[in-house]
Amino acid sequence: MNSNIDQVRSYFNNLQMEITSSLQAADGLTEFVTDDWVRETGGGGRTMVLTGGKVFEQAGVNFSEVTGDSLPASATAHRPELAGRHYRAMGVSLVIHPENPHVPASHANVRFFIAENPGEEPIWWFGGGFDLTPYYAYEEDCKHWHRTAKQACDPFGPDQYFKYKQWCDNYFYLKHRAEARGIGGLFFDDLNTPDFETAFAFMRSVGDHYLPAYLPIVEKRKDTAFGEQEKKFQWYRRGRYVEFNLVYDRGTLFGLQSGGRTESILMSLPPVVNWQYKYEPEPGSREARLTEFFLQPRDWLGGK
Repeated sequence: MNSNIDQVRSYFNNLQMEITSSLQAADGLTEFVTDDWVRETGGGGRTMVLTGGKVFEQAGVNFSEVTGDSLPASATAHRPELAGRHYRAMGVSLVIHPENPHVPASHANVRFFIAENPGEEPIWWFGGGFDLTPYYAYEEDCKHWHRTAKQACDPFGPDQYFKYKQWCDNYFYLKHRAEARGIGGLFFDDLNTPDFETAFAFMRSVGDHYLPAYLPIVEKRKDTAFGEQEKKFQWYRRGRYVEFNLVYDRGTLFGLQSGGRTESILMSLPPVVNWQYKYEPEPGSREARLTEFFLQPRDWLGGK
């Protein structure tokens, strides 16, 4: 299994470099700062963050590989067979918060997990996905995002996109608000079938399709004019992002409960955000249309 782990690690490192170089080129003003770190209890990683850019207010792309002798409650709650096993978790996670409210925020994550006991078969799986969180949304952007997501899945079966789109819709949902976080994309976890090679290939396909899904939207919207009203609405809607990540996100909970590096885990949070008591958008406005149309369950490829 060691050679397989080396392949996965190599892919993650290359993916981080490809994504950061592409985002840096798209921004054109500032560069990613690289922060290599070591975890005292095992493992480490590389956090790369761009702040105060022309296009991206904050962009964080993190590679981590952590090991431990016992898993936190967030992991063993739904997989009790993992209790007491030595584990290794590695992956690339990123969150992009653009400056322009007409450019959506985006999130992507690809990861690999393995838990081992001497003399027993290892338990392993892949997970990940990507999702889009617009504030001033455009139908053509949403359709492009989901077309690209489907392209990532198509080589692995005609039903894969629809299955993982639905999983994404269900996962990135704020139950306490009865509201979707964004317009979704793909989400998968616990993938270990039919074999290692196929599962690894699927995860790579998802990782490789993130930039083709996101960068064309960035290029199309980054120069759209906006004013104070749009910026304040962006800050308000970012509050939903914070609520989801701190209350529901499995990766955030796993990282904090396993003694992960807090700065890297919480790099997903936006630099400026606010909450308003009982905010109601103007009826018929673009702000109202976000929740009334774009955040409703929708088949973006079928037009429903």
